[in-house]
Amino acid sequence: MALIDHLDHLVLTCVDPDATKHFYTEVLQMQLETFRGDRIAFRFGNQKINLHVRGREFEPKAHLPAPGALDLCFIASVPLDQVIAHLHACGWPIVEGPVERTGATQKIRSVYVRDPDLNLIEISELID
Repeated sequence: MALIDHLDHLVLTCVDPDATKHFYTEVLQMQLETFRGDRIAFRFGNQKINLHVRGREFEPKAHLPAPGALDLCFIASVPLDQVIAHLHACGWPIVEGPVERTGATQKIRSVYVRDPDLNLIEISELID
């Protein structure tokens, strides 16, 4: 039995919280959540992304929190062609894809975009 079961949340450090909120709630359609008064998170499925603003991070924090340092892969809840159409409708550029990749449990088909801090965001569908 493995020690770790699943990811609960991760922390993203941003420069412009309004641009980041727009991307994660409008483009990626995650649910905005406020907790502990002024903390912001983006919820999807059973996970969430907590938001820190550079220079105003909450303690404890990563040793070197930096905007643009993440490379994340999300599995879409809809077919990838719908994701692509949604990205086009939002005017959000795809930087690569669709391409076939190897996911954590099986092959995936992915497109890549960048969030406002230039984090690399891979959006994928599972394939056989």
